[in-house]
Amino acid sequence: MDPDCAICHAPAALACECEAKGLEVAVRQAESRMMQSIYNDIRSWVRAHAQDYILEYFRLLTERRKAAHAQHLERLQAHAYHYYHAPPHPNELSAAQAQLKRGIDEDWQASVQRYPEVLEYFYSLVELTLPDDNEQAVKDPPLSALSGPRKGARRVAGGAATTVASGPSMAIHDRDMPLPLPRGRTPPPLEPLRERRTPAPRERRQSYGRPPPPPSYYPPPYH
Repeated sequence: MDPDCAICHAPAALACECEAKGLEVAVRQAESRMMQSIYNDIRSWVRAHAQDYILEYFRLLTERRKAAHAQHLERLQAHAYHYYHAPPHPNELSAAQAQLKRGIDEDWQASVQRYPEVLEYFYSLVELTLPDDNEQAVKDPPLSALSGPRKGARRVAGGAATTVASGPSMAIHDRDMPLPLPRGRTPPPLEPLRERRTPAPRERRQSYGRPPPPPSYYPPPYH
């Protein structure tokens, strides 16, 4: 003989959904009480390591771009002193600095756009371990039928309860991530951009014929 519904007291033959819906609500409530702190820990861990990776990736891009910028300035100076015996024109220096700023903005945009794949990578390193069905704590849980269920303490390690552990460190061959990055420490903030040199005052230049145009080749950064 099947019992009536424990919620609406309808006969079992009606097969109401009250108990199924109630169980679903109870599962969500228990999950929120017992697992929310674990979810928060996982989210904080993933977020911190993803930020470290993005900042380090951006730092590498900007270092290469600044090196290309320095070489460009050297070519401008060599050209100006060779043909005019004077520093480069201030407009040329301003244009080079503006190009550097645009490049750094592009590097930062490219770095930030990698957040989805980086977050997914670090989430994939998280391990959730369930106890074996034959363990004593699973087969005979410490719940008294007379006094009602009591909240058990969370256990870690040993595989007897759900545990959270981080996976191996990021390597260059994992998930085709292009750069091996240090973990556990946020990279220092980037230094503010500074002018490489103070532009010289405009001077009248003697004409020695028509010189070739100043070098304009500015190698793109490596991605």
